[in-house]
Amino acid sequence: MFNFINNMTAKFSNLIHRGAQSKMSDKEFLEKEIAKWKVSPERLMMIKGFLYYDNEHDVLYRKRTAIGEKGELQEIENLPNNHIVDNQYGKLVNQKANYLLGKPFVINGENKQYIKLLKKVFSKKFMKTLKNAGKAALNGGIAWLYPYYTESGEFSFRMFPGYEILPFWKDSEHTVLDCAVRLYLVSGYEGRTPVITEKVEVFDSSGVHCFILKCGKLIPDISADEQSCAYVLINGIPLNWSKIPLIPLKYNESETPLLKKVKSLQDGINIMLSDFENNMQEDARNTILVLKNYDGTNLGEFRRNLAVYGAVKVRYDGETKGGVDTLEVKVNVDNYKAIIEIFKKAIIENGMGYDAKDDRMSGNPNQMNIQSMYSDIDLDANDMETELQATFEEILWFVNVHLYNTGQGNFENEDVEIIFNRDILINESDVISDCQKSVGILSDETIISQHPWVNNPQSELERLKKQKEAAEAEIGYDPFQSKPPDDESGDVNEE
Repeated sequence: MFNFINNMTAKFSNLIHRGAQSKMSDKEFLEKEIAKWKVSPERLMMIKGFLYYDNEHDVLYRKRTAIGEKGELQEIENLPNNHIVDNQYGKLVNQKANYLLGKPFVINGENKQYIKLLKKVFSKKFMKTLKNAGKAALNGGIAWLYPYYTESGEFSFRMFPGYEILPFWKDSEHTVLDCAVRLYLVSGYEGRTPVITEKVEVFDSSGVHCFILKCGKLIPDISADEQSCAYVLINGIPLNWSKIPLIPLKYNESETPLLKKVKSLQDGINIMLSDFENNMQEDARNTILVLKNYDGTNLGEFRRNLAVYGAVKVRYDGETKGGVDTLEVKVNVDNYKAIIEIFKKAIIENGMGYDAKDDRMSGNPNQMNIQSMYSDIDLDANDMETELQATFEEILWFVNVHLYNTGQGNFENEDVEIIFNRDILINESDVISDCQKSVGILSDETIISQHPWVNNPQSELERLKKQKEAAEAEIGYDPFQSKPPDDESGDVNEE
């Protein structure tokens, strides 16, 4: 299990079993699957999630329209057309990612040597990659971690967003990969002309196979050398893992992007804000003008005279009385505020986030109110943590193979626990009071681990031990005892 498989003689044939009756080759099958997947609603929603997170919302491409002479909608270009983005969705993604992955996770296990090695692998760089993968999973429903060796030989991980990976699963629960396709864009030049090339990497048990996608056809990438088919290259020898090195990190079991839950609400907020600013800027249209015997040729001339000169010319002679009356259209600000407030609360509830400005935090911010405010995001984090624990089982398999092959030890059967520290507000006074009341009931290690000022319980216990030893050495007895010990000489002073 712990050895790489040296199977570089295996080729791209028989990548996917299509059945004896199928006449399509594997290459043709992949070409059709890629073409279908590229424009699928699932992938487009993934891409939309990343765009919305980066403030690229649909409202930016919205046009002002009105009913034309024949009853159809027509674009109007001479009216204000503001595109306001209030990115509550991006805020929601950051909330969830930081709530579960904002703090370093804790690694617990009986084998101290194993834990020490794991901490080297799960460095700050890995923590950053994992947090980015968490955001990508929220945006796309799923993200992928790829274990690899850097040019310097360091074992590391990189992240692939969900819209780059087309997986082929062996089971309906989407737990075991049969193979996978990565589609990504590369910018370059043909002569002096900039071009964008679609590159395809096919991951299977025999390695990674490189292609260029051109006009829907897979063409072998001649720029990739023969050794690039291997997942690992050690001393010039191409080697492969015995598993496909793509580890899924899912937001939920159905791989549903967060945007799918809240897109209509986010669009509603943007549209309301944009319409409000449009109405505020339509100062010449806030008032409907009623013309009587206008002394001009058309309404366009009237609008121009009104805008340029601030005056209009009307006819007033004999029985023909001219003039301009107004019908004022008022913009009700309170209506806009009420609708936007409803949308913002709805996006928090449907997206299962929390409102840091919740009314429960203003009057009586006790621990029960804080927990109530975090109840929705906590429930959603439970689902994501379940998926993360399954992800870490796969991560640890590759880490264990790495440790074994580099001669650092065989830890196949070692149990390890990954504990995520959720970033939640607390009432420190209540927690400290509960810790004090637990003295004598719970162990010092348990109490210290729950104290809000302690990040590393083991280090804090060591500091307490040193403090106690220093106090004993200075005064000659344990300062934590109720009374000093009897005099060692045994003498008793008697009156």
